[in-house]
Amino acid sequence: MANNIKKRGQKIIRKFSRVSVKAREESKEHIKENLIARVSHIRGIKLLILEWCLLVAGLVMLAITQAFWSGASYASDVFVEGGSYTEATIGPVNSMNPLFAVTSSEKVLSKLMFSTLTTVDYSGNINMGLLKSLTPEQDGKVWKAVLKNDIKWSDGEYISNEDVMFTIDLIQNPLVSTIYSSSLKNVKVEENEAGQIIFTLPSAYADFASALEIPIIPKHELEDAQPKTLVEDDFSNAPVSSGPFMFNALQTNASGNETVFLSANPNYYRGKPMLNSFAVRTYDDKPGIVSALNSGVVTATAELAGTEASAVTSSSYVRRDSGINSGAFMFFNVSSDTLKKRDMRSAIRQGIDLITVRTAAPGTVMLDYPLIESQIKLTTYPKLPSYNFDAAKEKIATLSNGTELTLNVATVNSGYLPAITDSLKTQLELLGFNVNVTVHEETQEFIGNVISKRNYDILVYEVELGADPDLLPYYHSTQADESGLNLSNYKNALVDDLLIGARETLDETLRIKKYETFLEYWVRDVPAIGLYQANMTYIYNKNTRAFSNNVRLVTAIDRFSDVTNFAATKATKNKTP
Repeated sequence: MANNIKKRGQKIIRKFSRVSVKAREESKEHIKENLIARVSHIRGIKLLILEWCLLVAGLVMLAITQAFWSGASYASDVFVEGGSYTEATIGPVNSMNPLFAVTSSEKVLSKLMFSTLTTVDYSGNINMGLLKSLTPEQDGKVWKAVLKNDIKWSDGEYISNEDVMFTIDLIQNPLVSTIYSSSLKNVKVEENEAGQIIFTLPSAYADFASALEIPIIPKHELEDAQPKTLVEDDFSNAPVSSGPFMFNALQTNASGNETVFLSANPNYYRGKPMLNSFAVRTYDDKPGIVSALNSGVVTATAELAGTEASAVTSSSYVRRDSGINSGAFMFFNVSSDTLKKRDMRSAIRQGIDLITVRTAAPGTVMLDYPLIESQIKLTTYPKLPSYNFDAAKEKIATLSNGTELTLNVATVNSGYLPAITDSLKTQLELLGFNVNVTVHEETQEFIGNVISKRNYDILVYEVELGADPDLLPYYHSTQADESGLNLSNYKNALVDDLLIGARETLDETLRIKKYETFLEYWVRDVPAIGLYQANMTYIYNKNTRAFSNNVRLVTAIDRFSDVTNFAATKATKNKTP
């Protein structure tokens, strides 16, 4: 039995072996016939194979490119929080107390560090700043103001009515010489039981909101300071602030120029800025700023006039020109012995070739009157006398009666003013005057010794005309004193009535009529000659974001009205498909 099983198994194995050998032989024959024998055929179809390989490679590359393109289409470089921004300014920082901001550097710091009760908004209109509301009563003679809730100083203390009352008391104090004195002259300020601040004006003022664009300073920091020496207090060197940025450090280089480093203020009532820090770097002159821009030391500047900006050759910067509501004028001091006669002022106006003079301020718009169209649309304007050099020179010679005439002309080292003044000097000398020109830096000393004391016969100066056409500060007789801005010392009772009437009325038609009549007197009496409407040229690094194109500037400093959106850092972010 066992032998039979063994024989049967061996038989099966032999049979399986024969089958396996046969299968191997058949496989070799099949491979030889269907693969090896056909390799030689590839030579005939190699071009077709190459084409297919290229097609497959192209499809792979297309897929990869599409993947990259698709990813890029859903990503972009956007400005993000962080970074620093450095602005170059002219003039020293004698004080960081905003009540004494005179130089360009000080004004920039004031805007960045201190909030005002009202402020110019993006549209160029006066709106609420620290105030929550401002309500007129008695047709604009009484105004009730309420502060915003929970607003803080940079040190965390709350901004209160006490701070407002303290600031206004200092502004109205005759011992404190501040640029805001005229804004609140003869205004009574008190707090009622409801916590409202009540402003009682000597007369109605339809645009009183603009007069409250004043910076508030902290009582808890300055209540022990003496008003007469307030500018010298330690606060002027390291202030507690309420604006978008707060003081961090002050650095002075070997040349005496300063850099004020500011940090984003987390307590700012409009929210923390996107920038982490902001630096204000001061320079003595414009060539210094040009050099700083060309070497990339600073981010931006608003200090260079149109032609000066062409000296910036670095491709890292872009330029933007924006009109502002300011005008350059030739102010006649009508109290001057030489210019007190209206006929003399009229003769000078007739003998000055304004077309030639204005070429010293290229790119600006001529300004014949102390009003601009964006403020108010007048129906008619009085006609100005035509230029007649010979007639003017003859009249001046007659009026002088053989006496040698000397004119002291003052101006400041800002924008086109020095060049304009040089042109005017040439014109006046041709008319027979001896002309002495002094060019000042716009400092507190200049304000006190030249402006306040009217220490000039002619002042070539740029003044802010504001969002609203209120000319009372410049031509009303009550402003012809050391605290006022009547730079011509012009006095005319009828003009006073017109300016007060225009200021008080809310009737636009009546206001237009009053200003049209005022301009007739202005042309007749010649307290000033209009030169040009000012521009602000802003040069900034093209990889940063400055003020929006939608911001309408009333003054150059309004470029910071949306400074919380300034940015200097970019990052790539994916979009939502």
